[in-house]
Amino acid sequence: MESKAKLIRITTVPISLKTLLKGQHRFMSDYFEVIGISSSGKELDDVQKNEGIRTIPLQMTRTISPFKDIKSLYSLYKVLKNEKPLIVHSHTPKAGIIGMLAAKLAGVPHRLHTVAGLPLMEAKGNKRKLLNFVEKLTYSCATKVYPNSKGLNDFILKNNFAQKEKLLVIANGSSNGIDTNYFNPSLFSFVDKESLRTKLGISEKEFVLVFVGRLVGDKGINELIESFSNLTAKYDMIKLLLVGSLETDLDPLLPETLQSIKANKNIISVGFQNDVRPYFSISNVLIFPSYREGFPNVVMQAGAMGLPSIVTNINGCNEIIEEGENGLLIPVKDSNAIELAIKKILTDDGLRSKMEKNARSIIVSRYEQQIMWESILREYNSLKQNV
Repeated sequence: MESKAKLIRITTVPISLKTLLKGQHRFMSDYFEVIGISSSGKELDDVQKNEGIRTIPLQMTRTISPFKDIKSLYSLYKVLKNEKPLIVHSHTPKAGIIGMLAAKLAGVPHRLHTVAGLPLMEAKGNKRKLLNFVEKLTYSCATKVYPNSKGLNDFILKNNFAQKEKLLVIANGSSNGIDTNYFNPSLFSFVDKESLRTKLGISEKEFVLVFVGRLVGDKGINELIESFSNLTAKYDMIKLLLVGSLETDLDPLLPETLQSIKANKNIISVGFQNDVRPYFSISNVLIFPSYREGFPNVVMQAGAMGLPSIVTNINGCNEIIEEGENGLLIPVKDSNAIELAIKKILTDDGLRSKMEKNARSIIVSRYEQQIMWESILREYNSLKQNV
């Protein structure tokens, strides 16, 4: 029996390998010998166990750290020389530069990098120049680059990071699609929802806005809390549910934002949750005022759970959400616009009903996970034939 070609997937931290590509490793294992590489940790062990693939721990940092990065590069080069993969496919910025450089040095024939968001969009001055250089270097070492949204594709071309021929948006965008059987509101009964509402102190009559993601500045949390605090003075029957970890190192929230979260009885913060579906099931609308995204899973998840979304008019978000059809688009960094959009969704029953009706069907028709996986597999198979 002919042995399978090796496919190596690389992310900077193992939580990305575990969650961003969940299920994809196992699917690809029918066609390739799949190996996952990321920094060590429990999540890397989980990937090996849950996906049934071999994993290799390799320390990488998310921050700019020249000495550690060179060490990571050399370690990965040795691994790739030893494993001799047909394809190396990297995700996340640091894994991208280390993975693509090491793969080029090791003579890997197909070096693929998925772009799922660009931190440099919010950087300025010398930091922006450095990140631009790193991005260009990553793409020059790659043989193919997959922006996971049309907006990112346009941004890369506009900034001359890569030639058009090297770029491809797979299917309708996203890195992994979405399992719409798993994210399905019919899985949650009235009793399930009532139990969670009771636990969180939310009555059935209250209107629930939900945010899912890291509680950091560039997710628009400062503006969200400011606008919500204004709204609670006028509307008593609304709640804001924050689902995600509070990060205090890279992009901390303003002190007054933290104070408002603590003081406002209508804001409920539940921290990071392995399963976000129960929180979607008791909510009415997703609010996601992020400054920059690649192709946000959260917006797809909310839609699959039947929720309309209020999102910023940025790439990724504005490809999933159509104004007035399955949500509302607002400008970035604008607390007044957040407030007006929430008011609109609270008071316009006809619009809200229409968006609720469309929310799930739009996601199912465009982003079903199986379609995404098969599209990536077709891409891999086309590369196989070009060896």
